[in-house]
Amino acid sequence: MKLLSREPTVHESAVLEESTLGAWTEIGPFNQLEHVHLGDYSYTGPWCIMQNARIERFSNIAASVRIGPTMHPMGRATLHHFTYRRVMYGMDEHDDEEFFSWRRAQTAWVGNDTWIGHGAIIMPGVRVGDGAVVGSGAVVTHDVADYMVVAGVPARVLRPRFPAPIVERLARIAWWNWSHDTLQSRLKDFLLPAERFVEIYDTETVP
Repeated sequence: MKLLSREPTVHESAVLEESTLGAWTEIGPFNQLEHVHLGDYSYTGPWCIMQNARIERFSNIAASVRIGPTMHPMGRATLHHFTYRRVMYGMDEHDDEEFFSWRRAQTAWVGNDTWIGHGAIIMPGVRVGDGAVVGSGAVVTHDVADYMVVAGVPARVLRPRFPAPIVERLARIAWWNWSHDTLQSRLKDFLLPAERFVEIYDTETVP
């Protein structure tokens, strides 16, 4: 059985560039991460590509997910790389850093306790809220509210995971900020229905 630890677990085939990984994280085989922050306890399945993205804690990312696919300059006479990857084509001594800076600023944000299904695509600049679920193969082009379930191309809302009062109470609890020891000591309570969980913890200040 594979055991994780506070040190990130990164498959030997994965390629990371200017990315940070939190505690208890796992990067699956053949992943590519560029300008990505992956929060504590989040993990990725195989064949994921993520660029210019911030992914918060406890995110469950299935295989072949694409987050933050980079944009081409659609307003120029050509879409091609040679206008901004100039050095590669021997056309200039410098690449178009202004364009690359703009592209990096289009950060995709994926919230805490999210589930991103197999083959989903989350476009640059999109926010996927805490507790949200993105269905397999979905293409997310607009923000997804907290605890919403979306699917389709383009992704559309199917339903909320919980009624609004439960969502509000989960947001107040923000259990994803609890310490590892606290999570472990309260593990059995995570097996309860959400309604019972919020009754226990909504009125309590948790370390």
